[in-house]
Amino acid sequence: MSESNKFGGQKLSRRTAVGLGLGTFIAAAGGLPYVLLSEGADRAWAGPEEDLAKFMKPGALPENAMGSEDAPVTVVEYSSLTCPHCANFHQQTVPSLKEKYVKTGKVRYIIREFPLDRVALAAAAVARCAGPEKFFPLMNALYKNQDTWARGAGNPAERLFKMAQQAGFTKETFNACLRNKEVVDHIEATRKRGNEEFGVSSTPTIFVNGKKVEGGNSLADLEKAMEPYLKS
Repeated sequence: MSESNKFGGQKLSRRTAVGLGLGTFIAAAGGLPYVLLSEGADRAWAGPEEDLAKFMKPGALPENAMGSEDAPVTVVEYSSLTCPHCANFHQQTVPSLKEKYVKTGKVRYIIREFPLDRVALAAAAVARCAGPEKFFPLMNALYKNQDTWARGAGNPAERLFKMAQQAGFTKETFNACLRNKEVVDHIEATRKRGNEEFGVSSTPTIFVNGKKVEGGNSLADLEKAMEPYLKS
Protein backbone atom coordinates (compact mmCIF):
# COMPACT_ATOMS: atom_id res chain seq x y z
CA MET A 1 0.00 0.00 0.00
CA SER A 2 1.04 3.59 -0.42
CA GLU A 3 0.01 7.03 0.69
CA SER A 4 -1.07 9.54 -1.94
CA ASN A 5 -0.05 13.17 -2.03
CA LYS A 6 -3.34 14.30 -3.55
CA PHE A 7 -5.00 16.08 -0.67
CA GLY A 8 -7.36 19.02 -0.81
CA GLY A 9 -6.68 22.34 0.85
CA GLN A 10 -3.97 24.95 0.87
CA LYS A 11 -0.93 24.42 -1.32
CA LEU A 12 2.61 24.74 -0.06
CA SER A 13 3.98 27.15 -2.62
CA ARG A 14 7.61 27.36 -3.64
CA ARG A 15 7.92 30.67 -1.83
CA THR A 16 6.59 29.10 1.36
CA ALA A 17 8.87 26.09 1.02
CA VAL A 18 12.10 28.01 0.64
CA GLY A 19 11.09 30.27 3.51
CA LEU A 20 10.55 27.35 5.87
CA GLY A 21 12.20 28.89 8.91
CA LEU A 22 11.42 27.60 12.36
CA GLY A 23 8.77 30.25 12.96
CA THR A 24 7.00 29.40 9.70
CA PHE A 25 7.21 25.69 10.48
CA ILE A 26 5.71 26.20 13.94
CA ALA A 27 2.84 28.18 12.48
CA ALA A 28 2.18 26.00 9.46
CA ALA A 29 3.11 22.42 10.31
CA GLY A 30 -0.15 21.31 11.84
CA GLY A 31 -0.88 18.78 9.13
CA LEU A 32 -1.48 21.22 6.28
CA PRO A 33 -1.14 19.47 2.94
CA TYR A 34 1.85 19.57 0.66
CA VAL A 35 0.27 19.45 -2.80
CA LEU A 36 2.41 18.55 -5.79
CA LEU A 37 2.69 20.36 -9.04
CA SER A 38 0.82 17.60 -10.82
CA GLU A 39 1.73 18.03 -14.48
CA GLY A 40 3.33 14.58 -14.51
CA ALA A 41 1.24 12.77 -11.90
CA ASP A 42 -0.77 10.83 -14.45
CA ARG A 43 2.13 10.14 -16.79
CA ALA A 44 3.34 6.57 -16.57
CA TRP A 45 7.11 6.12 -16.54
CA ALA A 46 7.91 3.62 -19.27
CA GLY A 47 10.80 2.20 -17.32
CA PRO A 48 14.33 1.33 -18.43
CA GLU A 49 13.31 1.04 -22.05
CA GLU A 50 12.61 4.77 -21.99
CA ASP A 51 15.89 5.98 -20.51
CA LEU A 52 17.46 4.27 -17.51
CA ALA A 53 20.37 6.72 -17.49
CA LYS A 54 17.89 9.56 -17.10
CA PHE A 55 16.23 7.85 -14.16
CA MET A 56 19.50 7.05 -12.42
CA LYS A 57 21.02 10.51 -12.86
CA PRO A 58 21.26 12.20 -9.44
CA GLY A 59 19.42 15.43 -8.89
CA ALA A 60 20.70 18.60 -7.26
CA LEU A 61 21.53 16.71 -4.05
CA PRO A 62 23.79 13.65 -3.81
CA GLU A 63 21.92 10.35 -3.63
CA ASN A 64 21.27 8.83 -0.20
CA ALA A 65 22.66 5.40 -1.02
CA MET A 66 23.98 2.23 0.55
CA GLY A 67 25.57 -0.75 -1.15
CA SER A 68 28.02 -1.30 -3.98
CA GLU A 69 27.88 0.91 -7.05
CA ASP A 70 28.65 -2.25 -9.05
CA ALA A 71 25.62 -4.16 -7.75
CA PRO A 72 23.52 -5.71 -10.54
CA VAL A 73 20.33 -4.30 -8.99
CA THR A 74 19.53 -0.76 -7.91
CA VAL A 75 16.45 -0.25 -5.75
CA VAL A 76 15.19 3.34 -5.60
CA GLU A 77 12.56 4.34 -3.06
CA TYR A 78 10.58 7.60 -3.14
CA SER A 79 9.58 8.14 0.46
CA SER A 80 7.94 10.60 2.85
CA LEU A 81 8.99 10.60 6.50
CA THR A 82 5.42 11.16 7.72
CA CYS A 83 3.96 8.32 5.62
CA PRO A 84 2.84 5.31 7.76
CA HIS A 85 3.26 2.91 4.83
CA CYS A 86 6.86 4.12 4.42
CA ALA A 87 7.48 3.52 8.13
CA ASN A 88 6.13 0.00 7.76
CA PHE A 89 8.32 -0.61 4.71
CA HIS A 90 11.40 0.54 6.62
CA GLN A 91 10.63 -1.65 9.60
CA GLN A 92 9.35 -4.76 7.83
CA THR A 93 11.18 -4.90 4.48
CA VAL A 94 14.32 -2.75 4.40
CA PRO A 95 16.21 -4.63 7.17
CA SER A 96 15.87 -7.94 5.31
CA LEU A 97 16.69 -6.29 1.98
CA LYS A 98 19.83 -4.80 3.51
CA GLU A 99 20.97 -8.01 5.20
CA LYS A 100 20.24 -10.39 2.33
CA TYR A 101 21.06 -8.27 -0.70
CA VAL A 102 22.79 -4.95 0.09
CA LYS A 103 25.48 -6.36 2.36
CA THR A 104 26.18 -9.18 -0.10
CA GLY A 105 26.83 -6.79 -2.99
CA LYS A 106 23.73 -7.73 -4.97
CA VAL A 107 21.73 -4.54 -4.43
CA ARG A 108 22.42 -0.83 -4.21
CA TYR A 109 19.63 0.93 -2.30
CA ILE A 110 18.79 4.60 -2.82
CA ILE A 111 16.17 6.68 -1.03
CA ARG A 112 14.85 9.87 -2.63
CA GLU A 113 12.83 12.44 -0.73
CA PHE A 114 9.17 12.84 -1.63
CA PRO A 115 7.66 14.84 1.28
CA LEU A 116 3.87 14.81 1.40
CA ASP A 117 3.47 17.63 3.92
CA ARG A 118 5.37 20.39 5.72
CA VAL A 119 6.35 18.18 8.63
CA ALA A 120 7.85 15.63 6.23
CA LEU A 121 9.68 18.41 4.38
CA ALA A 122 11.19 19.69 7.63
CA ALA A 123 12.20 16.17 8.68
CA ALA A 124 13.80 15.51 5.28
CA ALA A 125 15.79 18.71 5.61
CA VAL A 126 17.02 17.72 9.07
CA ALA A 127 18.06 14.27 7.82
CA ARG A 128 20.03 15.94 5.02
CA CYS A 129 21.62 18.43 7.39
CA ALA A 130 22.75 15.59 9.65
CA GLY A 131 25.27 14.60 6.96
CA PRO A 132 25.91 11.41 4.96
CA GLU A 133 27.15 9.33 7.92
CA LYS A 134 24.15 10.14 10.10
CA PHE A 135 21.48 10.25 7.39
CA PHE A 136 20.36 6.61 7.49
CA PRO A 137 20.57 6.21 11.30
CA LEU A 138 18.48 9.36 11.80
CA MET A 139 16.02 8.40 9.07
CA ASN A 140 15.57 4.97 10.63
CA ALA A 141 14.95 6.55 14.03
CA LEU A 142 12.39 8.92 12.51
CA TYR A 143 10.51 6.04 10.91
CA LYS A 144 10.67 3.90 14.04
CA ASN A 145 9.31 6.72 16.20
CA GLN A 146 7.00 8.28 13.62
CA ASP A 147 3.93 8.23 15.86
CA THR A 148 5.84 10.17 18.52
CA TRP A 149 7.21 13.09 16.50
CA ALA A 150 5.05 13.28 13.33
CA ARG A 151 1.68 13.18 15.07
CA GLY A 152 0.26 13.99 18.44
CA ALA A 153 -0.23 16.93 20.74
CA GLY A 154 2.06 19.91 20.91
CA ASN A 155 4.33 21.72 18.55
CA PRO A 156 5.62 19.50 15.69
CA ALA A 157 8.83 21.52 15.48
CA GLU A 158 9.62 20.77 19.12
CA ARG A 159 8.87 17.07 18.64
CA LEU A 160 11.14 16.96 15.60
CA PHE A 161 13.89 18.80 17.47
CA LYS A 162 13.87 16.14 20.19
CA MET A 163 14.53 13.53 17.52
CA ALA A 164 17.23 15.68 15.89
CA GLN A 165 19.07 15.94 19.19
CA GLN A 166 19.87 12.23 18.89
CA ALA A 167 21.97 13.10 15.83
CA GLY A 168 23.81 15.88 17.65
CA PHE A 169 21.71 18.90 16.67
CA THR A 170 21.55 21.88 18.96
CA LYS A 171 18.68 24.33 18.86
CA GLU A 172 20.88 26.66 16.82
CA THR A 173 21.90 24.08 14.20
CA PHE A 174 18.33 22.77 14.01
CA ASN A 175 16.94 26.25 13.38
CA ALA A 176 19.67 26.98 10.83
CA CYS A 177 18.82 23.77 8.96
CA LEU A 178 15.13 24.66 8.69
CA ARG A 179 16.10 28.07 7.35
CA ASN A 180 18.53 26.62 4.80
CA LYS A 181 17.03 27.70 1.46
CA GLU A 182 19.35 25.51 -0.60
CA VAL A 183 18.50 22.27 1.22
CA VAL A 184 14.73 22.88 1.15
CA ASP A 185 14.87 24.00 -2.47
CA HIS A 186 16.73 20.89 -3.57
CA ILE A 187 14.46 18.51 -1.66
CA GLU A 188 11.50 20.12 -3.38
CA ALA A 189 13.27 19.69 -6.72
CA THR A 190 13.74 15.96 -6.02
CA ARG A 191 10.04 15.62 -5.24
CA LYS A 192 8.98 17.60 -8.29
CA ARG A 193 11.28 15.63 -10.60
CA GLY A 194 9.95 12.32 -9.27
CA ASN A 195 6.41 13.46 -9.96
CA GLU A 196 6.82 15.17 -13.31
CA GLU A 197 9.43 12.93 -14.94
CA PHE A 198 8.76 9.52 -13.40
CA GLY A 199 5.07 9.67 -12.50
CA VAL A 200 5.51 9.26 -8.74
CA SER A 201 2.34 10.32 -6.92
CA SER A 202 2.36 8.27 -3.71
CA THR A 203 4.74 6.84 -1.13
CA PRO A 204 6.48 4.55 -0.90
CA THR A 205 7.05 4.13 -4.63
CA ILE A 206 9.77 1.59 -5.39
CA PHE A 207 11.73 1.11 -8.61
CA VAL A 208 14.00 -1.83 -9.46
CA ASN A 209 16.54 -0.94 -12.14
CA GLY A 210 14.25 1.87 -13.23
CA LYS A 211 11.09 -0.22 -13.40
CA LYS A 212 8.27 0.52 -10.94
CA VAL A 213 7.40 -2.34 -8.60
CA GLU A 214 3.70 -3.11 -8.91
CA GLY A 215 1.44 -4.95 -6.49
CA GLY A 216 3.17 -4.40 -3.17
CA ASN A 217 6.34 -3.50 -1.27
CA SER A 218 7.10 -6.69 0.66
CA LEU A 219 10.48 -8.40 0.34
CA ALA A 220 8.76 -11.06 -1.80
CA ASP A 221 7.48 -8.36 -4.16
CA LEU A 222 10.97 -6.88 -4.47
CA GLU A 223 12.56 -10.29 -4.95
CA LYS A 224 10.17 -11.05 -7.79
CA ALA A 225 11.13 -7.77 -9.47
CA MET A 226 14.85 -8.34 -8.86
CA GLU A 227 14.96 -11.98 -9.96
CA PRO A 228 15.66 -11.39 -13.68
CA TYR A 229 18.67 -9.24 -12.83
CA LEU A 230 20.14 -11.63 -10.25
CA LYS A 231 20.24 -14.73 -12.44
CA SER A 232 23.76 -15.95 -13.11
